[in-house]
Amino acid sequence: MPYFICHMAFEIWHMKYENMAPIPGGTFLMGSNDHYPEEAPAHHVTVEGFWMDKTPVTNEQFSRFVEATGYLTVAERPLNPEDYPGAKPEMLVPGSIVFKKPPHRVDLRNHFNWWTYAPGASWRRPLGQGSSLKKMMARHPVAHIAFEDAEAYARWAGKELPTEAEWEFAARGGLEGAVYAWGDEFAPNGKMMANTWQGEFPVVNLLTDGYERTSPVGSFPPNGYGLYDMAGNVWEWTTDWYQERGLAANSCCASFNPKGGEKEASIDSRTPEIRIPRKVLKGGSYLCAPNYCLRYRPAARIAQQIDSGTCHQGFRCIVRA
Repeated sequence: MPYFICHMAFEIWHMKYENMAPIPGGTFLMGSNDHYPEEAPAHHVTVEGFWMDKTPVTNEQFSRFVEATGYLTVAERPLNPEDYPGAKPEMLVPGSIVFKKPPHRVDLRNHFNWWTYAPGASWRRPLGQGSSLKKMMARHPVAHIAFEDAEAYARWAGKELPTEAEWEFAARGGLEGAVYAWGDEFAPNGKMMANTWQGEFPVVNLLTDGYERTSPVGSFPPNGYGLYDMAGNVWEWTTDWYQERGLAANSCCASFNPKGGEKEASIDSRTPEIRIPRKVLKGGSYLCAPNYCLRYRPAARIAQQIDSGTCHQGFRCIVRA
């Protein structure tokens, strides 16, 4: 084969696999019997080997994608009033969901006490109109990403999004049954291992980890597979349709490469009135705290509507072997 063809092939390979880590695959104990109900029962799952981005996709990387394709994220597109019957006119403008710290203690059962719809909010303007991406945020994970935005980037990059099982296997880094991606102790020897909320959510953030919102990717130690930010910083999309865990785990044997769930059944039982299909998010975020959302763990999972993103929602990609 001529040298230039070999060289070109290597360059293409290098661009695709640069900043990715090989994940060996294997059988592991997925889920947890000790935390939130949707994580149980713990059960054995087998996944094949793959490559995974070492970090969540950054603002810098996503910007290159947008510049190359002209892509407009869901948060930046005009809204169709027919899709949101009864909505107030001022809400029918492009935007996204942003965290707003309340001035005093609030009822944790009502998430509207700290979430607000911010007109103009998107990956370019994380806090809404008047905000912007500063140069120092180039290495922060991109946020305000809906599922189809993550899929569009992955296709452009020649990659895919992980299944929930692939994501959790990678997050564990070879530590079977450990609570966190780095072991069983939250802050070993007092060292912060992830960007999470320290203090009483949503009113007191002690900033022990040094960050109030997102942090530059790679600011905390990697797990056993060389992956960064598999806990905290931003939640990450998987391809699985959300379903209650128990339906997927009643087998005597390890399930092999499970894809998870059905679109028609992907409803969160906590908000059954919302009929928008949901995918599984993994990893927790900088807003997760022990008193409300102890979900910066590999086993943790939540349901997220596919039509929307938030200020703490991003993704990373894989390449299957």
